[in-house]
Amino acid sequence: MPQAYDSLADWFEYLNDDCDYSRWSQYFIEGLRRMGAGKKGLEIGCGSGAFCRALAKEGYCMTGADISAPMLSKAAALARAEGVNVQFVLADAAKLKTPEKYDFIIAPNDCYNYILQEKLASAFRRSYDCLKKGGIFWGDVSSAYKLREKVANNMFADDREEVTYLSVNGMEGNRVRMEVTLFVRGEDGRFTRYDETHIQYIHEEEAIVAAAKRAGFTEITTEGHLGEDKEKSDRLNFICRKR
Repeated sequence: MPQAYDSLADWFEYLNDDCDYSRWSQYFIEGLRRMGAGKKGLEIGCGSGAFCRALAKEGYCMTGADISAPMLSKAAALARAEGVNVQFVLADAAKLKTPEKYDFIIAPNDCYNYILQEKLASAFRRSYDCLKKGGIFWGDVSSAYKLREKVANNMFADDREEVTYLSVNGMEGNRVRMEVTLFVRGEDGRFTRYDETHIQYIHEEEAIVAAAKRAGFTEITTEGHLGEDKEKSDRLNFICRKR
């Protein structure tokens, strides 16, 4: 059975070209500098590696981790194409264990929305254990409001010459199920259909902060996307430091 991002891997960055990865990456770069983070970083849920590549170009020694092998293959190919040195490893954020410690960990673009509510604290603890003393964990989630009011019970489509993307989304208790379909044009002009199921779990801000504290983080701040007012943002960033 196809897993989330198996078929989407080749098209993820292409279909998300409105995300402004350049500005989003700069948000991390400026924030890490401001907080005095070291140069050794890990990205959890790295996908096709856009943030890893951007940070590596700024002198950071990056490792990208993801649960999707096709995504990692795409990430490695894009890094090679851009002449960027990034290590990529297959790993589950909820079961993360690394042989070395990092100065910082980032988990952007909804990574933690794919973690069950009851596994949230243990996932934070896994990241905590992978950090050096004084290390920074910086992740985000799509807000509870966004998932409930904008994503759930809705349909999204993106029709382009090479690929058509459809996502039909439904609410299931405290999670959103997304039935994703891709129609990909082949060299002969015919389309091949691919189907994936994505499930994102709703995390309230209070639950995220509580889980981070249980994991051992004592300094925790939250803010909206790119530092905007979190009350007006569809994305919640949580920035934690290990003391």
